[in-house]
Amino acid sequence: MDLRTSFPRSMRFKLEGYVHLARMIDKCRAVLAKTEGEYIYPCPMDDRLMEFAGVTADQFTAAVKTNPSDDTVAKWFTQKAKAHPPAELEAWNRMMLNRGPSTSKKQEYFNKLRNAVDPSRTDLTAWADLQDLEEGRSVPKR
Repeated sequence: MDLRTSFPRSMRFKLEGYVHLARMIDKCRAVLAKTEGEYIYPCPMDDRLMEFAGVTADQFTAAVKTNPSDDTVAKWFTQKAKAHPPAELEAWNRMMLNRGPSTSKKQEYFNKLRNAVDPSRTDLTAWADLQDLEEGRSVPKR
């Protein structure tokens, strides 16, 4: 699968107030259809969202499998998810969007991926920005 012309929505796209939820639905559907290519579901970012919500990968996969639309999956997710005050959800969303490599080894990996697409983008520090860059989305200079 060519990452630059692929389907998953940006991590920034929100469903029911959650960043990454739409992307996780896209990847789960692709796994179920056996069309995921290079994408991984569940990946560490998926795990973070599911842990925050108190939902397991098996539960989420079953919900995607049995619900035909994003809206029904998103509604299921919010009904199943642990309740979080709006400020806590927004803080979590910001953390997900701003999260960067947490070790020197992960930083090296991040730099390798970034440099393969655009080595001039040394301003990028977050995984969400790197995903958008890899998938051909516009990423503003920081």
